[in-house]
Amino acid sequence: MTDFFSHSARSLRGQPVPLAEYRGKVVLVVNTASKCGFTPQYAGLEALHQKYADQGLVILGFPCNQFGNQEPGDASTIEGSCLIHYGVSFPMFEKVEVNGAGAHPLFVWLKSRLPGWLGGRVKWNFTKFLIGRDGQPLRRFAPITKPEALEPHIRRALGLA
Repeated sequence: MTDFFSHSARSLRGQPVPLAEYRGKVVLVVNTASKCGFTPQYAGLEALHQKYADQGLVILGFPCNQFGNQEPGDASTIEGSCLIHYGVSFPMFEKVEVNGAGAHPLFVWLKSRLPGWLGGRVKWNFTKFLIGRDGQPLRRFAPITKPEALEPHIRRALGLA
């Protein structure tokens, strides 16, 4: 696959979503979990979504249970947790694996383009990948990087800085 828009994923409700739907947008892909120490980052992600959606930012959440079983719930549990506790309104997708033989093809591709410090592995929940309007990965951010710290990079990608 040559760019982000060549991929597809399934929504949290199981519907296929061609990522080409986001062509022309700046996309932030985040592997999420509801029972992680970084879970409060949902609030910061939602704030970025609210602030920049009209300028072309879309945040895509991909729940993952590979790190300490911190996303054990089914789709309805995940949806309830995101909405009730954090007011998440950005798109959430089906639970995926981000490492290993069962890794979702999107994450295989992202890690090949932005390998990070662990030689092509995602370290933990809330690893973030920023994708430009052209579908090419721009930058990878560690789980500890708070969403507000991404704002200058997002503004630059949106052409606002």
